[in-house]
Amino acid sequence: MNNLSSKLLEAAVNELAKLPGIGRKTAVRLALHLLRQNVSDVEVLGNALIKMRSEICFCKICFNVSDTEVCDICSNPARDSGVVCVVEDVRDVMAIENTSQYKGHYHVLGGVISPMDGVGPGDLNIEPLVNRIREGSVREVIMALSPTMEGDTTNFYIYKRLKDLKVLITTIARGVSIGDNLEYTDEITLGRSITNRLPYETTFNR
Repeated sequence: MNNLSSKLLEAAVNELAKLPGIGRKTAVRLALHLLRQNVSDVEVLGNALIKMRSEICFCKICFNVSDTEVCDICSNPARDSGVVCVVEDVRDVMAIENTSQYKGHYHVLGGVISPMDGVGPGDLNIEPLVNRIREGSVREVIMALSPTMEGDTTNFYIYKRLKDLKVLITTIARGVSIGDNLEYTDEITLGRSITNRLPYETTFNR
């Protein structure tokens, strides 16, 4: 499996194997599958990936992925712009949207505070969040980070930055198990956690 008969195939396998969750064996299967497809079909896939990487942008308001300067959620007049759900990354936005239980806006941090990984507050989209709240149009901030040590640390840091501003700070109910990633939580549990959110201060004694 390590010595393929084609250097071109080997190069394709090496690139596919760099993708998360894709081992070398799976990379070989994918490469051979693509090799069996029409050239035009493979070109469509390749062009879609290139177009995605070169043209996709991040919403200037919430930092969600978008095809335009402002994403579909932020530009939707039917959404409640007075409620902002703070999440770690785009996958969490997708997970919450799949519950159909939330009709507010989002703020994507782009990660969580993790000193072990060299990620500090300045590496995340925290300052833009603080500025959004200072503008005064947001009445509630929902802390919806995964219930891990890093998530809780980030929650508390943001709480300290926002607590003196005129905004209600809540957190998702602990229907999500400690240590779980939000994106892997089932839709019913995640939906209930959003709907049954709690004032953030009440979690300090838990």
